[in-house]
Amino acid sequence: MKSLASQLREQMAKTAEKATAEAKKTETEPSKKATAKRERTIRSPILTELMEYDNSDHKTMVHFRLDKESADFINKFKIATGVDVTRFVAFAVRHLISNNPELKTVIKQFIQNSSL
Repeated sequence: MKSLASQLREQMAKTAEKATAEAKKTETEPSKKATAKRERTIRSPILTELMEYDNSDHKTMVHFRLDKESADFINKFKIATGVDVTRFVAFAVRHLISNNPELKTVIKQFIQNSSL
């Protein structure tokens, strides 16, 4: 005769073994839905760049305001692609600055004029 505690331990061990086996199975076989979603979303070069953008070393925080449509778009984009809003905004600002060098010229001219 086994005690109630021994029976519970055995049941918990069996349940843990099943959960471990299922976890290993899901790790080795990505779900069809996740694979299809990944294939469907990563087709555009800008999206690939955005997903690869690393903002882990960014420490400065800026508070910004968006209109409702832009905020809704970013939130839906996060759901569709898994790209965090912070990464999206950091990438967008970096992309805007790097593709529009005239913005840096405006700042340089301001600094030159203000130091006179």
